[in-house]
Amino acid sequence: MKLYYSPGDCSLSPHIVALESGIACEMIRVDLKSHTTQSGDDFYSINPLGYVPLLVLDNGQTLREGAAIIQYLADLAQEKELIPPAGTFARYQAQEWLNFIATEIHKSFAPLFTPTTPEAYKPVARQQLLKRYRWVDRQLKHGFYTMGETFSVVDAYLFTTVGWAQHAGLDLSEFTHLQAWSQRIASRPQVQAAMKAEGL
Repeated sequence: MKLYYSPGDCSLSPHIVALESGIACEMIRVDLKSHTTQSGDDFYSINPLGYVPLLVLDNGQTLREGAAIIQYLADLAQEKELIPPAGTFARYQAQEWLNFIATEIHKSFAPLFTPTTPEAYKPVARQQLLKRYRWVDRQLKHGFYTMGETFSVVDAYLFTTVGWAQHAGLDLSEFTHLQAWSQRIASRPQVQAAMKAEGL
């Protein structure tokens, strides 16, 4: 398998999950400004949407969305228990988390990283994100990880977004449960390995 990524982008979460699951993926770096791969290939010819992550299976099939990719990788290594089994209520709770992170947190960062966003709008975007992280902080007081006592793909995705906060001028220091959780995630060997590999 090949996993196309850009350092620190949302592709960090499937990178973490691949390492946590013990699945071998060829990591291919993409420059999202020039839309070229590390070998100089036109990334648009590989993924017409032009963004990462992109997972290419050995048979040529592809998955383009991070939330789908991390579920797929976790299901390949079910013994690692990175996601509840398909069909269980816990699995739907994990998908609920992933959808929340993707639509309410991940996408809400976009205006803060878009050069054409009016400066007057950025405080509004930050306040919206703070509301979402405030809710997350309350959830994290109930367990060691997002889904309870076991690390999951949800933690990998949420951790990736938390890493964007300082670059977006977003102060999350008031959220003590979130901060403690983030430190726990950052201390995991495979998380450290993914970050080191991406130069973070």
